[in-house]
Amino acid sequence: MTYSVKEVFLTLQGEGVQAGRRAVFVRFAGCNLWTGREQDRARAICRFCDTDFVGTDGAGGGKFADAAALVDAVTGFWGEGAKRRFVVLTGGEPMLQVDDALVDALHAAGFEIAIESNGTIAVHPGIDWVCISPKAGSETVQRSGDELKLVWPQPGSDVEAMEGWDFRHLLLQPMDDARGAANVDAVIALVMERPRWRLSLQTHKALGLR
Repeated sequence: MTYSVKEVFLTLQGEGVQAGRRAVFVRFAGCNLWTGREQDRARAICRFCDTDFVGTDGAGGGKFADAAALVDAVTGFWGEGAKRRFVVLTGGEPMLQVDDALVDALHAAGFEIAIESNGTIAVHPGIDWVCISPKAGSETVQRSGDELKLVWPQPGSDVEAMEGWDFRHLLLQPMDDARGAANVDAVIALVMERPRWRLSLQTHKALGLR
């Protein structure tokens, strides 16, 4: 299988339970909830995405002929000698491309694998850390994992129902838009009301990291 990747880079995980951890990010091109083109945003299921996942022209990105080629690139970004290798598969929607060959090759190279998915496609069973970020208006079929990260506010999202899903951590992340301060206040109020949830912030943006 050929993998279409927007970018690959070494950074610190900026969100969720794993925030602050050294990680190689693999951003796959393409998503099933938005084309990534601004002219299509108003008609998309997910309209608030702030990520460029169109094409393969980002730093470290490209078309990778097979899993071995992509894992070689990931390993190159991680570097030699560092222990506890950690890779985050994101997008776009990574489950449009993640397959057995890639998961097996990453594990063989010593990587713990995390995924950030919208949950509309069942996550590969070999993934070590599953983060699902549901989008209102879509069907979340992946209702179990390590962390559920809900961007808030999203009209139509049922936080009470999501509390019944099988996730170890429930996180609310303020939507990064023109109402940013109000969104933070809304998340804090909701966490105070429903203490099973925790506040998650995009620390990479505050630190100027990718």
